[in-house]
This record gives sequence, C-alpha cells and structure tokens, in this order.
Amino acid sequence: MRIGYHPEAYAWGLPADSVKFWALSKMLMKGIEISSEDVARIQQEFRIIGRTEELREALYAITAKKHILIEGAVGVGKTVIADALARYFKRKIYRIDGDERYTEQKMVGWFDPPLVMAKGYSKETFIEGPLTQAMLGGAFFFINELNRMPEGTQNVLLPAMDERRITIPRIGIVESKEEFIIIATQNPEEYIGTSRLSEALKDRFVWIRLDYQSEEEERDIVRKETGSKDGALVEIAVKIARRTREDPEIRKGSSIRGAVDTVAIVQRNTPKQVSELDDSRRREVIERAAIMALSSKVEVREGSNEKLLEVLKKIISGVLNEYQRTLSGKTEAKELQPQAEHSENFRSASLWSGRL
Repeated sequence: MRIGYHPEAYAWGLPADSVKFWALSKMLMKGIEISSEDVARIQQEFRIIGRTEELREALYAITAKKHILIEGAVGVGKTVIADALARYFKRKIYRIDGDERYTEQKMVGWFDPPLVMAKGYSKETFIEGPLTQAMLGGAFFFINELNRMPEGTQNVLLPAMDERRITIPRIGIVESKEEFIIIATQNPEEYIGTSRLSEALKDRFVWIRLDYQSEEEERDIVRKETGSKDGALVEIAVKIARRTREDPEIRKGSSIRGAVDTVAIVQRNTPKQVSELDDSRRREVIERAAIMALSSKVEVREGSNEKLLEVLKKIISGVLNEYQRTLSGKTEAKELQPQAEHSENFRSASLWSGRL
C-alpha cells in the first residue's frame, strides 16, 4: 500500500508533517503490512543501499510509537538510517553523542547563571537541553552510542520513555508530543569503552540489529560514496576490508569506510584504472592507500603497530595475489582463444573434406 495522499488525515486537520505518521499508524491498526514500495521510497530518496528488512522493522516500530535501539558495529549505517527516518517523516532530529562525560544536565537542560541572578528561576532563564527540545517539539531524539554514557544519565530517559514526561526542578512537568521518538544506537558490548545497558532501560526499547552488508551491497556503497568507475579497484578495496573482519589475528575489523577511504586515496594517487597499472605499481599504490585507510579502523588482538602493519600487509598481498592470478588467467584465455578457433576451423574443414 502506498503512503501518500490520505484525504481522511487532512480532513481531521492534521499538520502536513504528521500525515505520513498518521497514515502508517492507521495502516498498522488495520493490520495492513507496510509495502516494499514504502521501503523503496526511503532507499531511493535518501540513497540507502539495501537494509530493506531493517527499514521495514523501523517503520513498524515508529508507527507503533516504540523507541528503537539499533545495535551494530561501527560504520554499518546506524546514523544514516536514523537520519533518513527522521527526514522521511519530516521530523526535526536532535542528536547527541554518548561519552562518559555526558551529564543529566546537558541532556535535560540547565539554568543560565547570569539570567538567574537577574530574573530568578523561571522558564525564561532555563536553557532547554536536546531531550526537552525533542519532547516539546515531537521530534526524533537520536542518541549515538548510548552505551558509552554514564548509567545516571541513561536513567533520565526512563520517565520520558515510560510516561512521556519528565520533571524538571523549579520548572515542573514537561510532557512530550505524541510524535516524540527516541532512536538510540549501541556498539557491541565487547567494544572498548562501552558498558552494559540496564535491564530497565533495554526493556523500554525495541531492538534492531544491523550486521555488515553483503559484498555486492558494499561494492555499491563504495561506488556511491566515491563515484569510482574502476570496478576492479572497488572490488579489491571491498575484499581487503572484508578480510580484516575474518582474520583470526584481528580483534576488530574495518567497516565499509575502510574500502571507501582506500578507493578515494587511490583515485587521488593515479588517474589510471588499476588494471592499466603493472603489477609492481598496482601493489605499491593500493598497499599505501589501504594501510592509510585501515590502520585507524582495525585492532589486532595482541601486539604493537608493527604487528598491525604486518597483518594488514598480509591481507592486502593475499587479495592482490588473487587479483593478479585472475588477470593472468584472463590474458592466457585471450591468447588461447585464436588458437582454439583455428583448431576448430581446421577440424570443421577436415570433416567437411571427408564428406566430400
């Protein structure tokens, strides 16, 4: 079912930016499934490659007025999806990035000391934090890396999620608009600097998992982000990034950003496609670019920077060896083709002569 013009929604006097939300909610209440066309519209409008099921799940959650926790490794597109959903529903988005220094006051708001001295404690002297702004505006409140925040700061979210209200000392109760939604992301718990979310907080979210995408989709992402027309370079860069996630010596592999950065650097290094370079020059250009791109994105299980470089060079060399064998195989096949055609022609001619 398409989401677009809904006369009933306008008849009720809903503002234009609430019509999509209203229409999707109405569909869910009637048991109508969100169609592939709805998801495709988001993918096309916001240039999202793949993620069909994850987007469908997010639409169900938002229209059911549920807060979303998106879990996935760094670089899998958590922020991209959150931003696309906010723009699709024409909702303002307030973003904060979690770290151990983020306080309750930063999230909710604070009183401006000079104004308090002049006018006392009042709404006029209160500076609204992003949570308060999102609640009052019926906006999306996006928390990047929620599980890097102190537990005390995380707990501020509980009444906002449960009762859709928070209490601010000297101000009173702040109630959210109906469209207020929290979208939070968290990295896997094994990542350094992360902590486990409390059971009470997790219980108030619905969960969407983002894994690494398929190799084909990752190639499409790299082409989209870099504009590269060099298919071989894109394929090599993606394979190198993916191998870092599989190597037993690596604790944390690279996201697709590693491949994007590799291709971008190579493109600045040479105007030629990698297939036009000799093997020595190709290895030099790609190895330099890949090490620059991946060294800040990959962590080895044990060892120093020298160990990291050793592991990366091994992976890069392995992928380039495979590419060189493929290239050599194509060259040999091309050289053998005229011979094969000659032999077939000779055989056909002999057979024809025999019949005569």
